[in-house]
Amino acid sequence: MPETSSASYADRSRLLSAFDHFASRVTRWAGTPAAFCLAILAVVVWAVVGPLFGFSENWQLVINTGTTIVTFLMVFLIQQSQNKDSVALHLKLNELLAASKVASNRMIGIEDLDEQDLREVANFYVRLAARARETGAPKECHSIDERDGSM
Repeated sequence: MPETSSASYADRSRLLSAFDHFASRVTRWAGTPAAFCLAILAVVVWAVVGPLFGFSENWQLVINTGTTIVTFLMVFLIQQSQNKDSVALHLKLNELLAASKVASNRMIGIEDLDEQDLREVANFYVRLAARARETGAPKECHSIDERDGSM
């Protein structure tokens, strides 16, 4: 656990908080109709001024460079936002698992398993679904703890 009382932690925390706030606002705004309309407007303006510049290479370079830069930066902002959302979602699911009497606590943190282990767990649920169809009992309670048993 990092030392949270140090000045460097406070500075880093403020920086991370500011970036997180900025990234969240930008990604939320980027998904709005206003952002889409602004993008369309930029393309229309670019196309309209094309004849003024004789559809030159520089004219084409403006849109190519602009869209490349925006795309490059948005990749990182969107990824940061998705990472945050993913962690929040996993924490919420972990809380539900931990609070449920019938769910297995072994599922908490399952996102940290490697791909092969995740496939094994997924196969358990595939077999469980097939068994529910075969027995006609789709509402029976089951847990991953059964994986070590009969399934």
